[in-house]
Amino acid sequence: MGEYVDATAFNYEQGSRARKLFAAVVLAALDDAIADDKKYGNGPEQIARWARSRDGREVLTCAGIDPNERVVNGLMEFVGRGVRTSVALSREESERRLAEAEAEAA
Repeated sequence: MGEYVDATAFNYEQGSRARKLFAAVVLAALDDAIADDKKYGNGPEQIARWARSRDGREVLTCAGIDPNERVVNGLMEFVGRGVRTSVALSREESERRLAEAEAEAA
């Protein structure tokens, strides 16, 4: 019985690592699209084309993201903002957005 539990925990951990790896690929694709947007002005179209492609849908699915049109629109909006993923995921950016939201609410 103990072996079964250990094997299940190991498999779950491996699955979590794989999802994180694919999530990193999605973040890299976003950064590439942001760079394209700054250089050529076509970043949102690039990320939409990638997310709708067979490979893009596969990567999104493996990252634990449902590759539907709402997600594609969200990716396009994110790229349109032009904020790099490393900055967007930082604590300072989260605090800035929260303060901005509170200021709008007041």
